[in-house]
Amino acid sequence: MAVVYYPAIVEAGGAAPGYGVFFPDLPGCVSAGDTLQEAARNAEVALQLHLAGMTEEGLDVPAPSELDDIEGDPEVAEMARIVVRGELPSRLERVNITMDEGLLKVIDAAAEARGMTRSGFLAEGARQLLVRQGRRQAAAGSKRRTARAEVRKAKRG
Repeated sequence: MAVVYYPAIVEAGGAAPGYGVFFPDLPGCVSAGDTLQEAARNAEVALQLHLAGMTEEGLDVPAPSELDDIEGDPEVAEMARIVVRGELPSRLERVNITMDEGLLKVIDAAAEARGMTRSGFLAEGARQLLVRQGRRQAAAGSKRRTARAEVRKAKRG
């Protein structure tokens, strides 16, 4: 896999607490987090999934811009600019899986309805599940950090 570094913009969450992250070179590739650090970590996951999806769909992956070349947008409450590491998948790998015949028929029908291949549909489903799992882990980590902070505060108080 080739390592690439894409510039990302971290913006204030607006009315909601937290931070949003977007990649100017990759429209639709976004992430978020309760803290700046969490937003940056989640941005790496989002970037990796986005690059893998583009590669799998046969789309051209644009080269990353230089961080200094990105112009500011007055409509964005920019908090930071970061460079996020990603890996370009080098090739697709054929796998053999076993699955219930009825489920496979439903998957094939759903993939066809979306104009996707069976492999593409299964890969997209796996990607979405991994993103949701990452969000749950991030939320659990946030709760643990809050609980630890409350314990430290109680010890001091």
